[in-house]
Amino acid sequence: MAIRPAGRLYVVATPIGNLGDLSARALDTLKACAVIAAEDTRHTGSLLKHFAVVTPMVSLHDHNERQRTPELIARLAGGESIALVSDAGTPAISDPGYALVRAAAAAGIDVVSIPGPCAAIAALSIGGLPTDRFCFEGFLPARGSARRARLEALAAEPRTLVFYESPHRVAETLKDCAAAFGAARPAVVAREITKLHETAYRGTLGELGAHATADADLARGEIVLLVGGAPPPLEVGGDDGHGGALDRALAVLLAELPLKQAAGLAAKLAGVRDNEAYKRALTLKAAAE
Repeated sequence: MAIRPAGRLYVVATPIGNLGDLSARALDTLKACAVIAAEDTRHTGSLLKHFAVVTPMVSLHDHNERQRTPELIARLAGGESIALVSDAGTPAISDPGYALVRAAAAAGIDVVSIPGPCAAIAALSIGGLPTDRFCFEGFLPARGSARRARLEALAAEPRTLVFYESPHRVAETLKDCAAAFGAARPAVVAREITKLHETAYRGTLGELGAHATADADLARGEIVLLVGGAPPPLEVGGDDGHGGALDRALAVLLAELPLKQAAGLAAKLAGVRDNEAYKRALTLKAAAE
């Protein structure tokens, strides 16, 4: 009896809003596989109906992935190919799928990427912040104290930071980011990417926090928050301990005052010379532009 070759696990990116973003290759894969492992079968069912895909589905979400993975691995080992999809975007990126992918790879099963939409990458591409290096943090903790602790730990991170956030928490998160990173740090709130009301709000954390309070639209829909990385640390005759104090003072003052006035006040607060504070203010301002 011939040995049946193992199937493949296809990790298929699906639209995050605009259905036109489903690639031809993704559609062909969804039609050809024996089964689709979906985060929410009702949600994916609507997508499949739109494209006349009749492939059967099984659910694979945060609460059953560990239990369902052995069953799916057995099907793959038996020769069936499976498409893994999440509700939107790329599976396993702040979505279920990691455990299944890891188990399939460990079992020697081919895991194939069918790339496509990803909210984090889409937001970076339109945000206007540095993209040569970035740090994806996914969802911050829902509890305020845990969220603030996580942000404090990221305060010195020099790469652009990428967060996913719930609309009902975005105003509070912007406030916490301003406290941890400084109100003058540049940021972008990208909402409803690829959808009818796609909007990118750009400004400082202080400005965006105020905007979130005044404009209810900012806190509607799916949200990606980008925050510019920390500027390089100040060197004042070597490590004299003043850099952190000066940066903190300038972060607040530059958001409210002209550069020269902010630098003069920050110099007094941090105990450094005026010209040193002015040079640092120029660096911070350039990094925020």
